[in-house]
Amino acid sequence: QVQLVESGGGLVQPGGSLRLSCAASVMRISLYNMEWYRQAPGKQRELVASITPSGSTNYAESVKGRFTISRDNGKNTMYLQMNSLKSEDTATYYCYGVNAKRPGVAYWGQGTQVSVSS
Repeated sequence: QVQLVESGGGLVQPGGSLRLSCAASVMRISLYNMEWYRQAPGKQRELVASITPSGSTNYAESVKGRFTISRDNGKNTMYLQMNSLKSEDTATYYCYGVNAKRPGVAYWGQGTQVSVSS
């Protein structure tokens, strides 16, 4: 059974850092466009960052310069390094993988909570 399992969330003060991980089982992330989404209470889920199999990255304007997405195909894991965190970054963060050659094949993780507060 394909699984994406996020970890690394928690409570951090404004200006702090966290690194989220998304570990995949069964699926090989090297074949997938991998993405981080987040959803704050009462808001729609939004795309935060994405990385293609070739390593090309894209970021939402709100996180550019602060967040870095990366992947380790050998560990079958994707990461999101989050620096200079702000209260508005508070949300549940989800990883998502869509097969680069078969877009109908896609998987979500269960989410990890990030809270930024003093």
